[in-house]
Amino acid sequence: MLTNVANVLAGLIGVGIIVIGARAFWAPQAAVGFGIPDTPTEDRAFRAWLSVKAVRDIASGIFILILLVGATPHLLGWVMLAATGIPVGDALIVLRSNGPKAAVYGIHGCTAVVMLAISVLLLVA
Repeated sequence: MLTNVANVLAGLIGVGIIVIGARAFWAPQAAVGFGIPDTPTEDRAFRAWLSVKAVRDIASGIFILILLVGATPHLLGWVMLAATGIPVGDALIVLRSNGPKAAVYGIHGCTAVVMLAISVLLLVA
């Protein structure tokens, strides 16, 4: 039962990060929600870097979905645990950039906690 819940949550994380990555292509101004103040969404160089991040987000989400379909819960748990470093790093970047605490803790911190919980559920399954 817990494995099923963890699988559904992992799938939602995978799909969610794919959507976030894809959204960067069609709505670059959404990057403001990441939490870095004065995000220059109209700057061409920034949009190029945002595209790099978008491709990596999409690929990360696809990796999770592939593991969800073809791997053991244990392996998916280890990958989710490793991937927890991404929202932790994002939180530290926003914090270091004097971004809003709501983005640090409410977006990136909560994502890290959820991913950590999913990892634990999958690793003990």
